[in-house]
Amino acid sequence: MTRARGRRRGRLTREPAPEKSMDPRPSEDQPYRPTVINNTIYQDGRAIDNPGSLADAFQCLKDKPGALAWIGLYRPKEWELVKLAEEFQLHELAVEDAIVGSQRPKADRYGETLFVVLRAATYRDEVEEVAFGELNVFVGPDFVLTVRHSEAPDLQVVRRRMESEPDLLRKGPQAVLYAILDAVVDDYAPVVKGLQEDIEEIEVQVFGGDPAVSRRVYELSREVIEFQRATAPLVRLIDGFIAGADKYGVDEELQSYLRDVADHAITVNERVASFRQQLQDILVVNSTLVTQAQNAEMARMTEVSIQQGEEVKKISAWAAILFAPTVVGGIYGMNFDHMPEYHWALGYPFAISLMAGVCVILYVIFKRRGWL
Repeated sequence: MTRARGRRRGRLTREPAPEKSMDPRPSEDQPYRPTVINNTIYQDGRAIDNPGSLADAFQCLKDKPGALAWIGLYRPKEWELVKLAEEFQLHELAVEDAIVGSQRPKADRYGETLFVVLRAATYRDEVEEVAFGELNVFVGPDFVLTVRHSEAPDLQVVRRRMESEPDLLRKGPQAVLYAILDAVVDDYAPVVKGLQEDIEEIEVQVFGGDPAVSRRVYELSREVIEFQRATAPLVRLIDGFIAGADKYGVDEELQSYLRDVADHAITVNERVASFRQQLQDILVVNSTLVTQAQNAEMARMTEVSIQQGEEVKKISAWAAILFAPTVVGGIYGMNFDHMPEYHWALGYPFAISLMAGVCVILYVIFKRRGWL
């Protein structure tokens, strides 16, 4: 998506971006949460300080060469990111993306700073919905800055893991980025499992003839498509990190870890693609079953209509047979003085014979035609 961005020289200040309507930050009536969730300085793989403010963290980095600052922010105010941008020389376009949010997974490099956008996912089984959380990561020579716009992912777990593995944390900011990528991809596993279970339930519904299954398939398809938008770019993103590992001096062990994360991401992406195909196949099968049911109903209705037609023909035939004597009897019952056969001695037998003969002739005709 192409967006207009205002650029100014010197200090990073700008007019409110037009994307402010997309700002995912909470409204004022929501409970307040501190913006800076974590602010820790590490050296040689171990935490050495927890500055009380961002300014203290900046000063600590200056006083301790080789230290690493890992700062975690949750829905930060714009001025806080502006301050961080000034201190860590963050590019204004990356800062704007971090403020606005709603980005697709990507990785942009601005000088010595790498800006990464990730999308974490959690599955809400009760509503069959995939909830996404955006995570922005700035990786520099001596700092890692994370900006979250939602509860997921839980970076406290990642931090505890890294602090328990000082040898890994000692490898610097790139190791922290690997751990974050690994956590995001691992969190996709429950989502994949939840989607798989829902698809299996849908298959049972389809063959059970549930009329509400079409809507459920459609809604789940939307969730799968959105999930695929989060996972598909991640594969290319990690492949890019691996391809540029030698250029940017990524440790060999970290490269192996990244390849493992890439394998997991590929597996997830393949599963998601298969889910999408499965749901399309289910829609086709459901449409076929609905069509077959409609055809069977139409055949049944046609059969009933034919049976009704046969009954109507029988009734019509008998009505015609019974109507013939009525006509003859009606004529001879007019009681006019001047009627042929009125005073004829054989008039009565003749009338009866005529009635019977007409009935027999009509019966034979209708019988031959299959009406009786």
